[in-house]
Amino acid sequence: MEEFAGTVLAGESFEPIRGRVVVEDGRIEAVEEADTDSTDIILPAFVNAHTHVGDSVAKEAAVDLPLDDAVAPPDSLKHRRLAAADRSELVAAMRRTLRFMGRTGTVCHLDFRESGIEGASALREAAEPVDVDPFVFGSGDPSVLDVADGYGASGANDDEFADERAACRDRGKPFAIHAGEPDASDIHPALDLEPDLLVHMVHAGAEHLDRVADQSVPIAVCPRANAVLDVGRPPIRDLLDHTTVALGTDNVMLNPPSMFREMAFTAKQFDVSSREVLAMATAAGAEIAGLDCGVIAPGRRAALTVLDGDSDNLAGAVNPVEAVVRRATALDVERVVR
Repeated sequence: MEEFAGTVLAGESFEPIRGRVVVEDGRIEAVEEADTDSTDIILPAFVNAHTHVGDSVAKEAAVDLPLDDAVAPPDSLKHRRLAAADRSELVAAMRRTLRFMGRTGTVCHLDFRESGIEGASALREAAEPVDVDPFVFGSGDPSVLDVADGYGASGANDDEFADERAACRDRGKPFAIHAGEPDASDIHPALDLEPDLLVHMVHAGAEHLDRVADQSVPIAVCPRANAVLDVGRPPIRDLLDHTTVALGTDNVMLNPPSMFREMAFTAKQFDVSSREVLAMATAAGAEIAGLDCGVIAPGRRAALTVLDGDSDNLAGAVNPVEAVVRRATALDVERVVR
C-alpha cells in the first residue's frame, strides 16, 4: 500500500481536497480528507488523445510549411521523411518521444500510426521498455487491425474508407478519422462513415455539430498544431456543448507532445474553463480509449501525476486547478504513478 498526500484534484469535477490518495495493487483504494503538511498537487495522469509519434524522425522539419506540404499524404515532407527512415532509426526516435511523454505526466496516447502493419509494429516495439501505453490507430490495409487497436483514416477526401470501417465493425475495434482540418468539405463524408472518433473539426459548423451530437461522436482537438499550420481555430466551446472533447498534441514534427503546453494554450486562447481543459487532457481521452483512468476516485486505476506545489513556479498559486492548467510545466513534475 502507498499513500500520496497533498492537494488532491478529486473526482470528475477535480475538486481540490487536502488529504491523501491510498493506492494498493495499482488501484485507488481511497481518497480521504486528512491533515497534511505536503505541498504536493496530485492530479490524474494525462491521456493524449491524438498524436503522430512517427514524426519524431522529422522534428521542426516543416517550419513555415502549409498543411499539404507539411503533413498531407502521400507526398508531403513528413511522408518523405518517414519513407526514408529505417526501422531502427524510427523506433529509437519514437522511443525518445515516449520517454518525454512519460516524464511529463502522460500514461497513454492515441496515435495515428502510418505505414501499415510495419508502422504499428514499430510503435509497439518502441513502447516496450517505456511506461507509456500507445493506443494504436493503424493505417493502410484493413489487415493492420491484426496488430492495431483501431483504424485511423487520414480524411474522407483522401480515399474511400468503407472497407476499413466495415473491418473495424467486424472486429469490434474503433474507427477514427481526421475531419474539418483544412476546410469543412470532408466533415459530412466523415460522419457518413459513422466514426468512433473525429480529429480536429476546426471548420465544424452548426449542421456538423448537430450530426455529431446525434451520432454521439467524440472529438479530439489539437489547437497548437492548428495554429502552427495556420488552418484556423477549432470551435472548442461549441464542440464541448455538443459532445465529449479530448485534447491532443498532434504531430511531433510540429510541437513537443507536452500536455502542459497544450492545456495552457487552450485555457488562455479559448472560451473554456480550466476544469474543462483538465478534463479534456485526462478523463475525456481515457473515456475514448476505454481506459479506467483519468479520474481520481476509489476503484479506478491509480494513474497519477504528482506536482511539487512548492516549486519556484507553483509556490503561491491561489487556485490549484488554475495553476495546473495554466502554469505548470514538466519541471514541476515530481513523480508519475502508473
